Amino acid sequence: MRCPFCGNVDTQVKDSRPAEDHVAIRRRRFCPACGGRFTTYERVQLRDLVVIKSSGKREDFDRDKLERSIRISMQKRPVDPERIDQMISGIVRRLESMGETDIQSTVIGEIVMEALARIDTVAYVRFASVYKNFQAADDFEDFVSELRPPVGKDD
Repeated sequence: MRCPFCGNVDTQVKDSRPAEDHVAIRRRRFCPACGGRFTTYERVQLRDLVVIKSSGKREDFDRDKLERSIRISMQKRPVDPERIDQMISGIVRRLESMGETDIQSTVIGEIVMEALARIDTVAYVRFASVYKNFQAADDFEDFVSELRPPVGKDD
């Protein structure tokens, strides 16, 4: 593994342990050339996924991009970071087990929204505002009104 500080390719593993509910391995590494320490994660990848954007453009699936967008929506929310990691791993496993290598970006967006709705409604609305491209406050109001149960009239 190449050192992110000096580029040395001869780094040493100092510690390994399971991470993300035993679906990844966390490795602490040390670079003898510069003394730098860093962490890497090793995960099983069942297949190479390709995302098909709404424009028709194709790009390789990027777990880090998925993780960044989810973490942005979860910023300052009272959700344990480990739970977020588990959710991300679950989404990736679900995508990989769909049996297809080409996945529409809309499918990924819907799966993420489904997972966020179960964990935190504020994060769900935040993600939806970007995913559904809200343009005005009315878009938020309409979306949130769909989340609320209908108010029944007393008979």
